[in-house]
Amino acid sequence: MPTRKTTLFYAVLLAIASVAIGMVLASRLDLSPTSSAQPLTTAPPANSAPIAGSIDATTFRTIARDMSPAVVNIRTESTPRTEELTEFFGGEDFLRRFFPDREQPGQGQGQGQGQGQGARPNRRQRQAPQSQGAGTGFIIDAAEGLILTNNHVVENANKIEVAFYGDDSDVEYEAKIVGRDPLTDSALIQLLKKPAAALQQVKFGDSDQMQPGDFVVAIGNPFNFNHTVTVGVISALGRPFPVGPGRSVNMLQTDAAINPGNSGGPLLNVRGEVVGINTAILSDRAQASNMGIGFAVPINLVRELVPQLRAGKVTRGMIGVTIAPVGAEAFEDLGLSSRSGAFVSAVTPSGPAAKAGVKALDVIVEFNGKAVKNRDQLVDMVTRTKPGSTVPVKVIRDGKNTGLNVTVGELDLEAEAGTTEEESAVEETAGFGVGLEDITPDIARRLELPRSTRGALVSEVDPGSTAANGGLRRFDVITQVNGQPVTSAADAKAKLQAVASGRLARILVMRGAQELGFAIRKD
Repeated sequence: MPTRKTTLFYAVLLAIASVAIGMVLASRLDLSPTSSAQPLTTAPPANSAPIAGSIDATTFRTIARDMSPAVVNIRTESTPRTEELTEFFGGEDFLRRFFPDREQPGQGQGQGQGQGQGARPNRRQRQAPQSQGAGTGFIIDAAEGLILTNNHVVENANKIEVAFYGDDSDVEYEAKIVGRDPLTDSALIQLLKKPAAALQQVKFGDSDQMQPGDFVVAIGNPFNFNHTVTVGVISALGRPFPVGPGRSVNMLQTDAAINPGNSGGPLLNVRGEVVGINTAILSDRAQASNMGIGFAVPINLVRELVPQLRAGKVTRGMIGVTIAPVGAEAFEDLGLSSRSGAFVSAVTPSGPAAKAGVKALDVIVEFNGKAVKNRDQLVDMVTRTKPGSTVPVKVIRDGKNTGLNVTVGELDLEAEAGTTEEESAVEETAGFGVGLEDITPDIARRLELPRSTRGALVSEVDPGSTAANGGLRRFDVITQVNGQPVTSAADAKAKLQAVASGRLARILVMRGAQELGFAIRKD
């Protein structure tokens, strides 16, 4: 029989052995941390000092020399997508993404290559081959081997390999996706194994400082010509670019030559600091290449997301409304003193805004203590708000200021993409280009309306009329005009005719199960 000391000895030995075995299994199963460095918990610092000084013959040479080592070439293997990108952007739309093209011999752009990542497979094939793609990225944390790039470069990748400046073309290092954000088209990847030589990381500038005419430098891998340097200027600011159904990002526009393969590369200011991520180009289908109009995501939008990308998930706020701009000639009729705010055309049932009391036809003029200048600013305010936060919201309703408290929900992009948002507009309506009918029991049954529904059925909408342009559709049910309930077709007609020429009619309708609001001016 073993002694008490012997028993204790073996117990300790067994515990040590268990820990050791556990560590080996964790390393085999990739359960342990990949780096001993502390993860990024704050956004990387940015230089917001004013850009000053002269540009000489060595300015761009110095930027190219100093920053090229921080720029990497990214190669991917992925299963080709089943849908055409041009279908998402509207058929023959000339605005295309940088899905960098690795053209195979004998396959020209006329063979359907477009901007896809490598050769597009035959759609009739049962099993699509792996598609080869390429793009660009830049190192933001040398210690952890973290690299920023575009989401669309890596989002479908089964394998990611990274090549460094000055290395032979066949020397590549595997990487994995850490976090992705479709709304800013950004992604953070991490090297699984770092080179023996020390890595160089970029410095961040302030994209809010950039103005049209400012010099910028792009470094990337267009058409697999590694670390190509081009110089241009900021051509424009705040160019809206679609990143998803009903959503867009205000981009920096530049004439610095960027082409397929530059995607995910840095746009640098004259201090060699990153002010944007090159993302898209304007091109025609024949050339699929640079036409002097490129777009970059402002780095300020992405830089503040780095901690969330590092954690593997980006969360954003939502309040559940469909909003439209306030019309140039509509603000007075909406009870506003200036053309500001965001017009609420629809409220998601049971959503945060609906629970707080926001209604269609409201104009949101203040969010969380800050004035709302326009629709885009409100979207930006809401998405940047932490889900779960309760914030004060001010709306103009029937010309009166109303204060509400909204508890912000969490934006679910997949759920949002799966729904069809109603079109909304702030337009005129005049006499009104619509046919109205009473809601009979048969109509209510066919439209599946609640028995208590009162109003007027829109039976016809004249093409090209102000009602059609304003968003009204056949089979809409008008329930209110200018805040007054509608009981019948005759009642709706009388209320619409009472609207003076040149004034707005605020029309509330039921479309299916959703309540929508339209502000339409009478001719």
